[in-house]
Amino acid sequence: MSIAVIDYGMGNLRSVSKALEHVSGSTPVVVTADPAVVAAAERVVFPGQGAMPDCMRELEARGLRAAVVQAAKDKPFLGICVGEQMLFECSEEGDVPGLGVFSGVVKRFPDDKMIDARGERLKVPHMGWNEVAQRPHALWAGIADRSRFYFVHSYCVQHIDPALTTGVCDYGIPFTCAVGRDNIFAVQFHPEKSARDGLQLLKNFVEWRP
Repeated sequence: MSIAVIDYGMGNLRSVSKALEHVSGSTPVVVTADPAVVAAAERVVFPGQGAMPDCMRELEARGLRAAVVQAAKDKPFLGICVGEQMLFECSEEGDVPGLGVFSGVVKRFPDDKMIDARGERLKVPHMGWNEVAQRPHALWAGIADRSRFYFVHSYCVQHIDPALTTGVCDYGIPFTCAVGRDNIFAVQFHPEKSARDGLQLLKNFVEWRP
């Protein structure tokens, strides 16, 4: 059995695959653009970076959409950054439809709310380390509440079922930065760039039996 990292030309594939290899033990990690390999894998990682319209276009162009949707139905599935955003219904970034696995929309940080506690202007993109307040989930095992993870994004998921939220971050506004339901866990931050706690989250995913 293997862990498939989906390659549609838009993810931080080397960093993700190397981090997974570090924690996966004897389980092989395969970076793939082949829907059949995705279907045969035991677990699937869906990374993404850049603009969501570009990500959706490339996913469709490479014939991977159906494989991603099916994997999200029936095997342990981890979405990362835009790979989280794409699971929702639509994004105002380019007014593009997502995969519709979850109800909710992806919206840009509101300009009028980008003020920190000292009254200073916050920059968008939200870039750097920030605390994540956890809600109970197996993938937080061994990670202290309010541990810091690495973010790079200008958009975040909003108007979602509160039961989906498994992590919250504050950047001008509180926003959902991790979601989970059944076999799916997805995060806005980059665990592969988040040092020990990021590796622990990936290890938890490799060992997860939802």
